[in-house]
Amino acid sequence: MPHTPQLLAFALVALGMALTPGPNMVYLISRSISQGRTAGLISLGGVALGFVFYMLCAAFGITALLIAIPFAYDTLRFGGALYLLYLAWQAVKPGGRSPFQVRDLPVDSPRKLFTMGFVTNLLNPKIAVLYLSLLPQFIDPHSGGVLGQSLALGVVQIALSICVNATVALTAGSIAVFLARRPTWLVIQRWLMGTVLAGLAFRMATEARR
Repeated sequence: MPHTPQLLAFALVALGMALTPGPNMVYLISRSISQGRTAGLISLGGVALGFVFYMLCAAFGITALLIAIPFAYDTLRFGGALYLLYLAWQAVKPGGRSPFQVRDLPVDSPRKLFTMGFVTNLLNPKIAVLYLSLLPQFIDPHSGGVLGQSLALGVVQIALSICVNATVALTAGSIAVFLARRPTWLVIQRWLMGTVLAGLAFRMATEARR
């Protein structure tokens, strides 16, 4: 099991990642606004299954491989930092959009909502970055088995992400209306999101390899 300081540090990073909108959050918000809260929560079920898939892949070999091969680790680390910088630019560039701006989507069945949530998460580079680049930094081979530490960290990340995204899905409509009536808040939200993403990118690029 990871030591408490490592667990808390990872929890803070995972929370920051969960609070920064990416493909998962944009999809959940769009579904909740266009089709209702229930549709958003069903979609979140698929997203959660995608988290479990990534966690198991990382726990059963990928994390250990990255720790053993410095070049692969550093490649993913810098690639992840560049991707986060790209997300930051998308948030603050002229003409950029907030994820809470309403998007019209067709009405889908519960099965399709769940499947699309799962697929959206599997194809989400931010989650791949989290598990392949960030998670290994919080694993210490001297603190116990890599498998147990990976699973513990993965459970923390999944729990935090589900809580954050469930809250977003349940309140997306109200937040969208609030921001639509206050354009300045949309700009502030975008710049805050971009700043957090850039900060995570800097941390990832400069973090010493464990």
